Amino acid sequence: RQSDTYQSQSNSGVGRDVGEKMIEFTEENFQAEVLDSDIPVLVDYWSQYCQPCLMLTPVVEALAAEYEGKAKVGKLNAVENPGIATAQQVQGLPTLVIYKNGQQVDRQMGMFPKDFIANMIDKQLDTAAT
Repeated sequence: RQSDTYQSQSNSGVGRDVGEKMIEFTEENFQAEVLDSDIPVLVDYWSQYCQPCLMLTPVVEALAAEYEGKAKVGKLNAVENPGIATAQQVQGLPTLVIYKNGQQVDRQMGMFPKDFIANMIDKQLDTAAT
């Protein structure tokens, strides 16, 4: 039983399996998927070596499903994509950044409950018309 739980947790946040609706941002797709996006984007900067990052993964996966079509939600592994993490001035993990029209509009470092992160996204959806 315990090994099943561990396997499930490791598959939800480590490697390439980041959830069905969640996008894996990389140095190759960051410009197109994040900076050039016509809808708000939540990027969860994370690392497989960061326990709080792994604990946040199910929350981010749930938000990706809830906001499908309204906002993009995904993860960027800061260890595997150091150029983006450095360019975006990510200094600690996990870091959550909301981008809108190619600009950072909100940033929080650390673990937060789902409602708090949803509120970050909702603020950008509410201002989408302006």
